[in-house]
Amino acid sequence: MESIKQGAKYVSETIQGKGDEASKEANKQVAKDGDAPVGTRASAAKDAFGDKVEQHGHESKADVHKEAAKH
Repeated sequence: MESIKQGAKYVSETIQGKGDEASKEANKQVAKDGDAPVGTRASAAKDAFGDKVEQHGHESKADVHKEAAKH
């Protein structure tokens, strides 16, 4: 039963990580857009960095749950 819970947590963290990755990529594109106002570009760059941190956090948690599900 515990491995099922860990498997579900793994899936949840993986999905959240993929969402953060998509958001990061979208923000990176806005940050690179020379037609966007400087403030918008700066905000998007900051958000992309935050998304990257969140993405790595979810990926790390997913790895932990994946390993726990194996036992």
